[in-house]
Amino acid sequence: MKVNEIVKVEVTSIKPYGAFIKSGNYTGLIHVSMINGNYIKNINDYFYVGQELYAKVTEVDDKSKHISLSLKELGLHLNEKENKLYETKKGFATLEKMLPDWIEETLEELENK
Repeated sequence: MKVNEIVKVEVTSIKPYGAFIKSGNYTGLIHVSMINGNYIKNINDYFYVGQELYAKVTEVDDKSKHISLSLKELGLHLNEKENKLYETKKGFATLEKMLPDWIEETLEELENK
């Protein structure tokens, strides 16, 4: 893990001051001030546990395997409205249900050609 590296992280918990994450063997924090540069009234409007996203590493402590991260420095200006889209559980339900049938239909069509 190196400073300025862009890494994929998963949100593991949320506190008023930031989102705790994990990335491989490292754990860390995206501090509330590193989300988008604006005042954050409720951090839960921006993150949810289990959310995966990319962030820029700003500090690394290899001994403790702890990192600090920033979305703001990455240029990702996460906002409340964008995150609401992530929170919808319904969005891919139809795809998940229908995809096996569509694959089977396509394979049958290919076999008949």
